[in-house]
Amino acid sequence: MTDPSCGKQKVDYATLRLPAEWEPQAAVLIAWPHADTDWAERLAAVETTYVALAAAVTRFQPLIIVVADAALQARVEAQLHRAEVDLGRIRFVELPYDDTWLRDSGPITLKDDHEGFQLTDFRFTGWGGKFGAEQDDALIAGLVDAGVFGHAAHKRIDWALEGGGIESDGAGTVLTTWRCLVQRHPEQSREEMSAILRDSLHAARVLWLDYGYLEGDDTDAHIDTLARFAPGERIVFQACDDSSDPHHDELQRMGAELAALRTVDGRPYELYPLPWAKPILDEGRRLAASYANYLIVNGAVLVPAYGDPADDEAARIIGTAHPGREIVQVPCRPLIWQNGSLHCITMQLPAGLA
Repeated sequence: MTDPSCGKQKVDYATLRLPAEWEPQAAVLIAWPHADTDWAERLAAVETTYVALAAAVTRFQPLIIVVADAALQARVEAQLHRAEVDLGRIRFVELPYDDTWLRDSGPITLKDDHEGFQLTDFRFTGWGGKFGAEQDDALIAGLVDAGVFGHAAHKRIDWALEGGGIESDGAGTVLTTWRCLVQRHPEQSREEMSAILRDSLHAARVLWLDYGYLEGDDTDAHIDTLARFAPGERIVFQACDDSSDPHHDELQRMGAELAALRTVDGRPYELYPLPWAKPILDEGRRLAASYANYLIVNGAVLVPAYGDPADDEAARIIGTAHPGREIVQVPCRPLIWQNGSLHCITMQLPAGLA
């Protein structure tokens, strides 16, 4: 599978596909917050979430942590040691980064039928130019140069796309939102963008949602805050039954869109609506407390908890949609201060890659 002329894997492009998140994984990739990131004002609080996340992930599989320098690595190691996290399942990689949302700056990994991998490296623009992103846009290349991915092929694509903006069922269907991608590419039609997604992700079809948004979300409606594929042709989605809530009409319309979607065989998807947390405010600003922003790992689902009465019901529903997996709640209230949650700060790597 390795081409000796370039040291990279040969990839079988005829069978290349974007795996579903519930398929076997090699590791989870994160970047640790530090005083030179946007987390500086509430660093201690958000580090409690990162420690809890590290403890949860390493129960089931390895964890790769990107750190800015050796001093940060030492700080992180000390925190994890105090929390009795298994450091033997953690690998540290030292690289510069602007922010810690690796769902969007990390690699979107395609795999073939012969253990070949392609690290698909889309252009990262800081969510449509909202934030500086030069270092984050170079992160995948830095990880490749550090040898994190062995001899996997690395393909740079000069088109803006974030990992949080797409969902894959592993069988050729990609789900995304019009609101996000039209912001990134206002000059392109839906048909043009669908063709690019099909070609770059080796997908058979692209399903679009026109509705769905969350206050406090600056990604322009990433799909991973709204609706997620689950095994067995299921979709888990963030719902809102409170007619007085400003999200009600939009999320009801999104629910109707999801009900109208059909599988490749023409059947409706089995839908799992999630409860809606009560409004969480920060200096009057509502935060995007989505339960759909969960992370699947080997044998478990890590579910965001916000200290809300709906936490347990959301965990139960997600567990029902992902049978046979342990459900682990991770305290994520500090994360939503910066407009994301659990899935947003992580990127899973398929088994065999790392």
